[in-house]
Amino acid sequence: MTFGLLSRPAPRVALPGTDAGEAAARAPRIGNGVLSGGLALLTAVIVSLDVLAGNDLRLVPLLVVAPALVSVFGTVGQTAVAGAWVTGAAVVTRAATGGTTWDVVSSIVFTLFACLLSVAACALRIRHATEIARLRSAAVALQRQILRPLPIPTDQITAHGTYTPIEEDRLVGGDIYEVVQSPYGTRVIIGDVQGKGLPAIGVGFAVLGAFREAAIREPSLTAVVDRLEDAVVRQNAFAAQTGDTERFVTALVLGFDEDGRARAVNCGHLLPRLLHDGVAVPVPLRRTSLPLGLAELSGEGRTAERLDFPPGATLLLFTDGVTEARDADGHFYPLDARLSRWARRSPQGVLDALEHDLEAFSDGVRRDDVAVLALRRSSSAEPAPPVPAGREAALAAEVLSGR
Repeated sequence: MTFGLLSRPAPRVALPGTDAGEAAARAPRIGNGVLSGGLALLTAVIVSLDVLAGNDLRLVPLLVVAPALVSVFGTVGQTAVAGAWVTGAAVVTRAATGGTTWDVVSSIVFTLFACLLSVAACALRIRHATEIARLRSAAVALQRQILRPLPIPTDQITAHGTYTPIEEDRLVGGDIYEVVQSPYGTRVIIGDVQGKGLPAIGVGFAVLGAFREAAIREPSLTAVVDRLEDAVVRQNAFAAQTGDTERFVTALVLGFDEDGRARAVNCGHLLPRLLHDGVAVPVPLRRTSLPLGLAELSGEGRTAERLDFPPGATLLLFTDGVTEARDADGHFYPLDARLSRWARRSPQGVLDALEHDLEAFSDGVRRDDVAVLALRRSSSAEPAPPVPAGREAALAAEVLSGR
């Protein structure tokens, strides 16, 4: 989570469902051919060393390491096969080398007991992995139900986007987005909840619910943000009662009215990027306020400001899963340099290039959710006509007041 003031200069969710997650947990990570060859080679080596060592040193019991290793990477069936193999090898070897009855029986019993422990350990590992897969799938399914599929067309804009969760059970993030058609135009939010896990998803759901309600009811963009602030404060009050962690939410809230004007309220979120005429530049929002849930720390109210969004341009909104992605050497993803290469592409083309480039840059290792929206004016939406001189002062006062 990064404050905008301190930031560094169909969602596509390829996730396993519950059944797929359980199947992945149960799938072997070693092939049967490799297993058979490894067991044969290990048995040959240890038995040969045992024969060379003579009766003074018995090495055959060391074969029990085979099912122990298989239990870490294989299935229960593979572990049982390895255990049966090792037990059979122990019986044949002890019968061939002879010895007292006690020595033979104790050696075989020890081998059998160790093999049974390996099978039990493998079963427990797979059970735990299956539970984790179920939890992960449930958390991701919850996120997918909360966030609407993209693209989302409205009268003023079309919102393309992509959303890629981190896919870890305890690291499921709280990235959110929404696009609402209201009587006052289109309202858009993208945000990032502090922290991770199911509690973060709960806060994100509270913000989305408040936004969907306020976006339709409130005529002022700042009034919409005030309702979001109230939602986070209520959620934090409930968290304090239950002993959970209080959280804040960075958010960027945009409004696009029927006259083609665009406005923004930035609550500590990353600055959007404008791609137009082959150039990609950060949008200079100068009135960044504190994140949602922290308004009481500042005596200044939140205000909306005008946003330059010409026809044919793409407005890119994103969370810090993009800017804080790192390569193998720990370098942050150079977003602005990359966007300059794709500034003439369509919104979907930019998203495709960004998604593939992020994957290659981080070598598939994600540390946070990635949410990106690419906004383009609808073909029917035209920019506002020139404002008569007599109304300029009134509009300026309206913007300053956050209306």
